[in-house]
Amino acid sequence: CNQGSQSLVGYEQDEVAGQPLHAFLTEEICTAWVQQLVADEQAEPLQNQETSLQNAYDEKIPVLASASPIRDEAGEVHGAVFVLRDLRERKKLEEQVYRSKRMESIGLMAGGVAHDLNNILSGIIGYPELLLKTLPENSNLREPLEAILESGQRAAMVVADLLTVARGVAIAKEVRHLNLLVKEYLNSPEHKKLNTLYPEISFEHRLEAMRTGIFCSPIHIKKCLMNLITNASEAVVGNGVISITTHNTQVDEVKALEYEIAEGEYIVLSVEDTGSGIPEKDLQHIFEPFYTKKSMGRSGTGLGLTVVWNTVQDHESKIFVTSGEKGTCFQIYFPVSKEKVVMTEESSEQEKIAERSGTILIVDDEPQLRDIAARMLKSIGYTVDSVCSGELAIKYILDKPVDLIVIDMQMEPGMNGHDTYIEISKISPGQKAVIVSGFSDSADVKAALKLGANGFIKKPYSLDQLGRAVKEALCS
Repeated sequence: CNQGSQSLVGYEQDEVAGQPLHAFLTEEICTAWVQQLVADEQAEPLQNQETSLQNAYDEKIPVLASASPIRDEAGEVHGAVFVLRDLRERKKLEEQVYRSKRMESIGLMAGGVAHDLNNILSGIIGYPELLLKTLPENSNLREPLEAILESGQRAAMVVADLLTVARGVAIAKEVRHLNLLVKEYLNSPEHKKLNTLYPEISFEHRLEAMRTGIFCSPIHIKKCLMNLITNASEAVVGNGVISITTHNTQVDEVKALEYEIAEGEYIVLSVEDTGSGIPEKDLQHIFEPFYTKKSMGRSGTGLGLTVVWNTVQDHESKIFVTSGEKGTCFQIYFPVSKEKVVMTEESSEQEKIAERSGTILIVDDEPQLRDIAARMLKSIGYTVDSVCSGELAIKYILDKPVDLIVIDMQMEPGMNGHDTYIEISKISPGQKAVIVSGFSDSADVKAALKLGANGFIKKPYSLDQLGRAVKEALCS
């Protein structure tokens, strides 16, 4: 038993000497090998047999085993030499490849259905919202319309989560204060809903004062936080506490090796609960798509922690999970950015819905989507017209210039949104435009924004989202 074997089995050499082989390997394997190697005088070496080894810490370690008989000068077998290769790292890499391929499959599925689903959901979300805007508060239709709207929004979240898992986070990142993003989430309708659903849970937060920020997609950081807090809420039975904290930390060379991250300064976001904890056998699977022990109806899409994992990876960050009988703690290490922090302020509700003026052309191949967008923009004061193709949009602009175009990126048949925007920019240099797509990270969206488009809005959108995007584009 050499030094490598001692390290693998966890015993000293004198503890291993004289022990039967089946003390470490399965008895079935040992019996078969001994019979083949020792009993059979013509036995050949056994090469690369996968099995598992039981070490001193009662761990099962995957190993690749080879064995050769030891013969004397007469050719008689007196024993065998066993070579065991630790497969843990290889198995870890194989698991990563498997997960990557699984994510790729989900990506293909999501990409294939997201465009059509987002178009369908635009009607399910858009029309109820428009009707609710016109109905009196005491109308009997308000409750069913609100239910339809909420169902549509939940379905849109499923599609958005699939796309985040498949394609990564949004195209736009900026340097933001993590504390402000946490506060924005804690003041959001989503968190207020959690407070209502779980009145027995106390939500506490301790945010360490800090001047530095992180380079991030704000919407995905808040979604990540929401998913962690939602997950924690569902783990707490009865009275409990969920703590949200932030702090600065410095990762030195020793910690960098231990944590498998780069040295440097980090901002750590922690979400800790006093729930029942996560069983050890489940810990390694919790970030896998649809791996949940909870009811789908209660837990949402089954992608909550997968979205967290992908968001963390896309931000070149690291997530750690510790869990026991007294609860679970998730910690995310975000690298500190030395760039200047972008300061933003949430628009007031009055500013969001304030009426505006200007001429807008909607360009979309879907009649329903043209109708929804036109109705929404007309309801807040804009003069709106619409066309069903890129070719007709070019003819329209040649004859009648507009203040802004709202253009869908995916149109069939004929010119797509990107090519249409290029041609319109030649006719009307500096033409203001808002790009619409179900995919926030598509090459066409990136290219159109690089060419000078003034904004992007993801389908399905609300009146508030469309109104703000148009207002910001016109004011830019």
